[in-house]
Amino acid sequence: MFAGLQTPRNQGWIKPMQKRSASRLLLIATFVALTIANGAEPRLDSRRLTILERELAKLQRKHDIPGMSGAIAAGKEIVWLKAFGKADQERDIPVTTNTVFHLASLTKPFAAAILLQLVESGKLDLDTPASKFGIAFTNSPSITERHLLSHTSEGEPGTAYKYSGARFRHLDKVIEALTGNNFATEVGQRIGEPLHLNDTAPNPEVPAACRAAGRLPEPFKARLAKGYQPNGKVPQAYPQGVSASAGLVSTAADIARFSIAWDENTLLKPETKALAYTAGRSKDGTPLAYGLGWFIFEKDRRKVVWHYGWWDGISALIVKAPQQKLTFVLLANSDMLSRPFNLGGDSDVHRSAFASAFLKSLE
Repeated sequence: MFAGLQTPRNQGWIKPMQKRSASRLLLIATFVALTIANGAEPRLDSRRLTILERELAKLQRKHDIPGMSGAIAAGKEIVWLKAFGKADQERDIPVTTNTVFHLASLTKPFAAAILLQLVESGKLDLDTPASKFGIAFTNSPSITERHLLSHTSEGEPGTAYKYSGARFRHLDKVIEALTGNNFATEVGQRIGEPLHLNDTAPNPEVPAACRAAGRLPEPFKARLAKGYQPNGKVPQAYPQGVSASAGLVSTAADIARFSIAWDENTLLKPETKALAYTAGRSKDGTPLAYGLGWFIFEKDRRKVVWHYGWWDGISALIVKAPQQKLTFVLLANSDMLSRPFNLGGDSDVHRSAFASAFLKSLE
């Protein structure tokens, strides 16, 4: 626990930096056309952002999503924050840019960062048999951490993609064996503290996990959006667990900051990040859907790195355009950002109408 480092407002991992207000961020987005670092188009100007906001609001209504929170990062800056709808419909509490949402499987890129840091430090070889860490499956004794991290552990390991959160969560054992700490503690020490992610924590319904990460759960419970069933009307209790596979909570702004750290090679060396952003290959050389902790979609020499979250009352989305250094984040308090689009079956990010709306704004 990081005693003495907590703040009165949100019990953060560290003393918070001065944060730009949402209005200032919106002014940046509205009045400044963003020129990408390499000079390439597209630009995100006020017209494009207005169209995007309208399309997102339209999709929110279509899919009966009570509340959403969005962010866009460009280069090192968060340039757009937007709150949509209600965090709690019964009490008429609106979503704000400080509203906390569950991430579900959007936790996986955090776990990938930790594991790849262990690779960089020489503590982990991704091709070590998982059995060394007490991880055993009946289909094959030759499964490695790389197979679990890339969702290629089923069938003949390493040759085919099949998304499995249940298998991914076994990577907790690897983290614990190599660090002596659980996943929650390592998230705090390796990511939360250095990146100033004051609004990110393990599931506050698991107080021990929160405290292991140096957090107190009560402030997060107070700002946590209430979950709803797919019809957007009936409340939905959130899942109780936390692991490398799912269970973090955060704000759209904090997820954008996490993404910026990936872009700026703050978390990992460039060559390690490139490994994470490279899709696996089947026996015949066909690209698979997933790299290491991220979905990888490539078309016409354009790469999109992305992930989604989907669980009871939860959905989350991050879409990264690495060549433009642009990232789009959207969090919701029902599962309807993900449920209608069969996400996870392959790498096609355009299955998501929300992701497509963002990518279309870049054309």
